[in-house]
Amino acid sequence: MSMAEEQGRSRLGRGLAALIGDVGDEIGALERARGQRRVPVEFLRPSARNPRRNFVEADLDDLTASVRERGILQPIIVRSISGMLDAYEIIAGERRWRAAQRAGLHDVPVILVEADDRQALEIAIVENVQRSDLNAIEEAAGYERLIAEFGYTQNDLAQVIGKSRSHVANTLRLSKLPESVRQMVSDGLVSAGHARSLLSVSDPELMARRIVDQGLSVRDIERVVQEEARGETKSLPVKPKPEKDPDTRAVEKALEEALGLSISISHRANGAGEVKIGYKTLDQLEALCRRLKA
Repeated sequence: MSMAEEQGRSRLGRGLAALIGDVGDEIGALERARGQRRVPVEFLRPSARNPRRNFVEADLDDLTASVRERGILQPIIVRSISGMLDAYEIIAGERRWRAAQRAGLHDVPVILVEADDRQALEIAIVENVQRSDLNAIEEAAGYERLIAEFGYTQNDLAQVIGKSRSHVANTLRLSKLPESVRQMVSDGLVSAGHARSLLSVSDPELMARRIVDQGLSVRDIERVVQEEARGETKSLPVKPKPEKDPDTRAVEKALEEALGLSISISHRANGAGEVKIGYKTLDQLEALCRRLKA
Protein backbone atom coordinates (compact mmCIF):
# COMPACT_ATOMS: atom_id res chain seq x y z
CA MET A 1 0.00 0.00 0.00
CA SER A 2 1.29 3.50 -0.89
CA MET A 3 1.84 6.23 1.67
CA ALA A 4 -1.09 8.21 0.23
CA GLU A 5 -3.44 5.23 0.54
CA GLU A 6 -2.32 4.57 4.08
CA GLN A 7 -2.87 8.20 5.06
CA GLY A 8 -6.27 8.14 3.34
CA ARG A 9 -7.43 5.16 5.36
CA SER A 10 -6.08 6.74 8.54
CA ARG A 11 -8.14 9.85 7.85
CA LEU A 12 -11.16 7.67 7.11
CA GLY A 13 -10.77 5.88 10.44
CA ARG A 14 -10.67 9.20 12.32
CA GLY A 15 -13.70 10.39 10.36
CA LEU A 16 -15.66 7.33 11.37
CA ALA A 17 -14.63 7.82 14.97
CA ALA A 18 -15.93 11.39 14.84
CA LEU A 19 -19.18 10.25 13.25
CA ILE A 20 -20.07 7.53 15.72
CA GLY A 21 -17.87 8.46 18.66
CA ASP A 22 -18.85 8.59 22.31
CA VAL A 23 -21.72 10.77 23.39
CA GLY A 24 -19.26 12.94 25.31
CA ASP A 25 -17.32 13.74 22.12
CA GLU A 26 -18.35 17.36 21.49
CA ILE A 27 -16.95 17.52 17.94
CA GLY A 28 -18.66 14.27 17.00
CA ALA A 29 -21.92 15.45 18.57
CA LEU A 30 -21.80 18.68 16.54
CA GLU A 31 -21.21 16.78 13.30
CA ARG A 32 -24.09 14.43 14.08
CA ALA A 33 -26.46 17.29 14.86
CA ARG A 34 -25.73 18.96 11.50
CA GLY A 35 -26.82 15.93 9.49
CA GLN A 36 -29.61 14.71 11.75
CA ARG A 37 -33.26 14.59 10.70
CA ARG A 38 -36.41 12.54 11.34
CA VAL A 39 -37.95 10.31 8.69
CA PRO A 40 -40.89 7.85 8.68
CA VAL A 41 -39.91 4.33 9.66
CA GLU A 42 -41.25 2.97 6.36
CA PHE A 43 -38.65 5.01 4.44
CA LEU A 44 -35.84 2.86 5.87
CA ARG A 45 -34.58 -0.43 4.42
CA PRO A 46 -32.27 -2.97 6.09
CA SER A 47 -28.91 -3.58 4.40
CA ALA A 48 -27.86 -6.95 3.06
CA ARG A 49 -24.32 -5.95 4.04
CA ASN A 50 -25.12 -5.60 7.74
CA PRO A 51 -22.51 -7.68 9.59
CA ARG A 52 -25.05 -8.36 12.32
CA ARG A 53 -27.14 -11.40 11.50
CA ASN A 54 -28.59 -12.45 14.87
CA PHE A 55 -31.31 -10.42 16.57
CA VAL A 56 -32.13 -12.01 19.93
CA GLU A 57 -35.84 -11.70 20.65
CA ALA A 58 -35.34 -11.05 24.37
CA ASP A 59 -32.92 -8.20 23.62
CA LEU A 60 -35.31 -6.74 21.06
CA ASP A 61 -38.13 -6.89 23.60
CA ASP A 62 -36.03 -4.98 26.14
CA LEU A 63 -35.01 -2.38 23.57
CA THR A 64 -38.60 -2.01 22.38
CA ALA A 65 -39.74 -1.29 25.94
CA SER A 66 -37.00 1.33 26.29
CA VAL A 67 -37.86 2.93 22.92
CA ARG A 68 -41.54 3.00 23.80
CA GLU A 69 -40.75 4.86 27.03
CA ARG A 70 -37.87 7.13 26.00
CA GLY A 71 -37.76 7.08 22.20
CA ILE A 72 -34.61 6.48 20.15
CA LEU A 73 -31.73 8.39 21.75
CA GLN A 74 -29.03 7.43 19.24
CA PRO A 75 -29.81 8.28 15.58
CA ILE A 76 -29.75 5.57 12.93
CA ILE A 77 -27.03 6.04 10.30
CA VAL A 78 -28.39 5.80 6.74
CA ARG A 79 -27.49 6.53 3.12
CA SER A 80 -29.72 7.32 0.16
CA ILE A 81 -30.75 4.48 -2.14
CA SER A 82 -29.88 5.35 -5.72
CA GLY A 83 -32.87 5.75 -8.01
CA MET A 84 -35.43 5.68 -5.20
CA LEU A 85 -37.21 8.69 -3.72
CA ASP A 86 -37.64 8.83 0.07
CA ALA A 87 -35.78 5.55 0.58
CA TYR A 88 -32.75 5.06 2.77
CA GLU A 89 -30.52 2.07 3.44
CA ILE A 90 -29.62 1.47 7.08
CA ILE A 91 -25.86 1.47 7.58
CA ALA A 92 -25.90 1.17 11.38
CA GLY A 93 -28.85 0.90 13.74
CA GLU A 94 -31.08 -1.82 12.29
CA ARG A 95 -31.87 -3.11 15.79
CA ARG A 96 -33.11 0.36 16.81
CA TRP A 97 -35.24 0.51 13.63
CA ARG A 98 -36.78 -2.88 14.37
CA ALA A 99 -37.53 -1.83 17.96
CA ALA A 100 -39.08 1.43 16.72
CA GLN A 101 -41.50 -0.52 14.52
CA ARG A 102 -42.42 -2.80 17.41
CA ALA A 103 -42.96 0.22 19.65
CA GLY A 104 -45.30 1.78 17.08
CA LEU A 105 -43.18 4.86 16.35
CA HIS A 106 -44.09 6.73 13.17
CA ASP A 107 -40.69 8.31 12.58
CA VAL A 108 -37.10 7.92 13.78
CA PRO A 109 -34.00 10.14 14.01
CA VAL A 110 -31.40 9.45 11.31
CA ILE A 111 -28.04 10.75 10.20
CA LEU A 112 -27.80 10.85 6.41
CA VAL A 113 -24.24 10.24 5.19
CA GLU A 114 -22.60 9.84 1.81
CA ALA A 115 -20.86 6.48 1.78
CA ASP A 116 -19.85 3.95 -0.84
CA ASP A 117 -20.07 0.20 -0.18
CA ARG A 118 -16.67 0.09 1.52
CA GLN A 119 -17.36 3.01 3.81
CA ALA A 120 -20.85 1.71 4.61
CA LEU A 121 -19.43 -1.66 5.66
CA GLU A 122 -16.73 0.06 7.72
CA ILE A 123 -19.25 2.22 9.55
CA ALA A 124 -21.50 -0.76 10.24
CA ILE A 125 -18.65 -2.82 11.67
CA VAL A 126 -17.16 0.02 13.73
CA GLU A 127 -20.53 1.03 15.18
CA ASN A 128 -21.43 -2.53 16.13
CA VAL A 129 -17.99 -3.39 17.50
CA GLN A 130 -17.82 -0.24 19.62
CA ARG A 131 -21.21 -1.06 21.09
CA SER A 132 -20.38 -4.79 21.46
CA ASP A 133 -23.46 -5.59 19.36
CA LEU A 134 -21.74 -8.22 17.21
CA ASN A 135 -20.96 -11.73 18.38
CA ALA A 136 -17.43 -12.90 17.63
CA ILE A 137 -18.46 -14.87 14.52
CA GLU A 138 -20.29 -11.90 12.99
CA GLU A 139 -17.29 -9.70 13.76
CA ALA A 140 -14.94 -12.16 12.03
CA ALA A 141 -17.23 -12.32 8.98
CA GLY A 142 -17.25 -8.52 8.75
CA TYR A 143 -13.47 -8.37 8.86
CA GLU A 144 -13.24 -11.05 6.19
CA ARG A 145 -15.49 -9.04 3.87
CA LEU A 146 -13.31 -5.95 4.22
CA ILE A 147 -10.25 -8.06 3.43
CA ALA A 148 -11.81 -9.97 0.51
CA GLU A 149 -13.75 -7.13 -1.12
CA PHE A 150 -11.55 -4.13 -0.44
CA GLY A 151 -8.04 -5.50 0.06
CA TYR A 152 -7.64 -4.55 3.72
CA THR A 153 -4.73 -5.86 5.75
CA GLN A 154 -5.01 -6.76 9.42
CA ASN A 155 -3.14 -3.56 10.25
CA ASP A 156 -5.71 -1.54 8.25
CA LEU A 157 -8.54 -3.19 10.14
CA ALA A 158 -6.95 -2.61 13.54
CA GLN A 159 -6.55 1.08 12.72
CA VAL A 160 -10.05 1.64 11.35
CA ILE A 161 -11.87 -0.53 13.92
CA GLY A 162 -9.88 0.83 16.85
CA LYS A 163 -8.75 -2.59 18.08
CA SER A 164 -5.31 -4.13 18.45
CA ARG A 165 -3.86 -6.13 15.58
CA SER A 166 -3.80 -9.22 17.82
CA HIS A 167 -7.53 -8.83 18.50
CA VAL A 168 -8.22 -8.67 14.76
CA ALA A 169 -5.98 -11.68 14.06
CA ASN A 170 -7.52 -13.79 16.85
CA THR A 171 -11.05 -12.87 15.75
CA LEU A 172 -10.33 -13.79 12.12
CA ARG A 173 -9.04 -17.21 13.24
CA LEU A 174 -12.53 -18.08 14.53
CA SER A 175 -13.65 -18.49 10.92
CA LYS A 176 -11.56 -21.67 10.80
CA LEU A 177 -13.80 -23.40 13.35
CA PRO A 178 -16.33 -25.99 12.07
CA GLU A 179 -19.74 -24.58 11.13
CA SER A 180 -21.47 -26.30 14.06
CA VAL A 181 -19.08 -24.67 16.54
CA ARG A 182 -19.46 -21.24 14.91
CA GLN A 183 -23.22 -21.63 15.29
CA MET A 184 -22.82 -22.39 18.99
CA VAL A 185 -20.84 -19.16 19.37
CA SER A 186 -23.47 -17.20 17.43
CA ASP A 187 -26.21 -18.69 19.65
CA GLY A 188 -24.34 -17.68 22.81
CA LEU A 189 -23.81 -21.28 23.91
CA VAL A 190 -20.01 -21.00 23.62
CA SER A 191 -18.13 -17.83 24.52
CA ALA A 192 -15.53 -16.13 22.32
CA GLY A 193 -12.86 -17.10 24.84
CA HIS A 194 -13.88 -20.75 24.64
CA ALA A 195 -13.97 -20.52 20.84
CA ARG A 196 -10.39 -19.23 20.63
CA SER A 197 -9.18 -22.07 22.84
CA LEU A 198 -11.02 -24.62 20.64
CA LEU A 199 -8.83 -23.66 17.68
CA SER A 200 -5.99 -25.65 19.24
CA VAL A 201 -7.77 -28.89 20.15
CA SER A 202 -7.90 -31.92 17.87
CA ASP A 203 -11.69 -32.24 17.92
CA PRO A 204 -13.28 -28.81 18.43
CA GLU A 205 -16.85 -30.07 17.77
CA LEU A 206 -16.65 -32.71 20.50
CA MET A 207 -15.08 -30.25 22.94
CA ALA A 208 -17.68 -27.59 22.15
CA ARG A 209 -20.46 -30.04 23.01
CA ARG A 210 -18.74 -30.78 26.29
CA ILE A 211 -18.51 -27.06 27.03
CA VAL A 212 -22.27 -26.81 26.60
CA ASP A 213 -23.18 -30.05 28.38
CA GLN A 214 -20.64 -29.99 31.22
CA GLY A 215 -19.80 -26.31 31.66
CA LEU A 216 -16.08 -26.70 30.95
CA SER A 217 -13.99 -23.57 31.54
CA VAL A 218 -11.41 -22.04 29.20
CA ARG A 219 -8.74 -23.32 31.58
CA ASP A 220 -10.09 -26.87 31.16
CA ILE A 221 -9.73 -26.57 27.38
CA GLU A 222 -6.24 -25.15 27.69
CA ARG A 223 -5.28 -28.15 29.82
CA VAL A 224 -6.52 -30.48 27.06
CA VAL A 225 -4.40 -28.58 24.53
CA GLN A 226 -1.31 -29.00 26.71
CA GLU A 227 -1.98 -32.69 27.21
CA GLU A 228 -2.46 -33.26 23.47
CA ALA A 229 0.82 -31.45 22.80
CA ARG A 230 2.56 -33.88 25.18
CA GLY A 231 0.87 -36.86 23.55
CA GLU A 232 -1.31 -37.53 26.59
CA THR A 233 -4.98 -38.50 26.42
CA LYS A 234 -6.26 -37.85 29.92
CA SER A 235 -9.99 -37.36 30.12
CA LEU A 236 -11.49 -34.29 31.70
CA PRO A 237 -13.60 -34.76 34.81
CA VAL A 238 -17.30 -34.82 34.13
CA LYS A 239 -18.84 -31.70 35.63
CA PRO A 240 -22.48 -31.93 36.65
CA LYS A 241 -24.79 -29.30 35.29
CA PRO A 242 -25.35 -26.50 37.80
CA GLU A 243 -28.59 -26.74 39.75
CA LYS A 244 -31.31 -24.29 38.84
CA ASP A 245 -31.84 -21.37 41.17
CA PRO A 246 -35.02 -21.25 43.27
CA ASP A 247 -36.52 -18.42 41.21
CA THR A 248 -36.25 -20.43 37.99
CA ARG A 249 -37.77 -23.50 39.63
CA ALA A 250 -40.60 -21.36 40.98
CA VAL A 251 -41.38 -20.00 37.49
CA GLU A 252 -41.31 -23.54 36.08
CA LYS A 253 -43.76 -24.70 38.75
CA ALA A 254 -46.10 -21.76 38.16
CA LEU A 255 -46.18 -22.41 34.41
CA GLU A 256 -46.73 -26.14 34.94
CA GLU A 257 -49.71 -25.41 37.19
CA ALA A 258 -51.13 -22.92 34.66
CA LEU A 259 -50.67 -25.14 31.59
CA GLY A 260 -50.88 -28.62 33.08
CA LEU A 261 -47.72 -29.57 31.16
CA SER A 262 -44.08 -30.14 32.06
CA ILE A 263 -41.90 -27.01 31.78
CA SER A 264 -38.12 -26.65 31.66
CA ILE A 265 -36.37 -23.25 31.61
CA SER A 266 -32.67 -22.90 30.77
CA HIS A 267 -30.57 -19.74 30.81
CA ARG A 268 -27.55 -18.90 28.65
CA ALA A 269 -24.51 -16.83 29.46
CA ASN A 270 -25.62 -13.96 27.21
CA GLY A 271 -28.89 -13.49 29.10
CA ALA A 272 -31.01 -15.34 26.56
CA GLY A 273 -32.57 -18.74 27.13
CA GLU A 274 -35.32 -21.12 26.18
CA VAL A 275 -38.51 -22.56 27.61
CA LYS A 276 -39.28 -26.20 26.80
CA ILE A 277 -42.87 -27.43 27.06
CA GLY A 278 -43.39 -31.17 27.20
CA TYR A 279 -46.61 -32.91 26.17
CA LYS A 280 -47.63 -36.55 26.23
CA THR A 281 -50.41 -36.59 23.64
CA LEU A 282 -51.42 -34.73 20.50
CA ASP A 283 -54.56 -33.59 22.34
CA GLN A 284 -52.38 -31.78 24.85
CA LEU A 285 -50.45 -30.13 22.01
CA GLU A 286 -53.64 -29.01 20.29
CA ALA A 287 -55.00 -27.62 23.54
CA LEU A 288 -51.77 -25.69 24.08
CA CYS A 289 -51.93 -24.25 20.56
CA ARG A 290 -55.51 -23.09 21.11
CA ARG A 291 -54.55 -21.36 24.36
CA LEU A 292 -51.58 -19.62 22.78
CA LYS A 293 -53.68 -18.42 19.84
CA ALA A 294 -56.33 -17.12 22.20
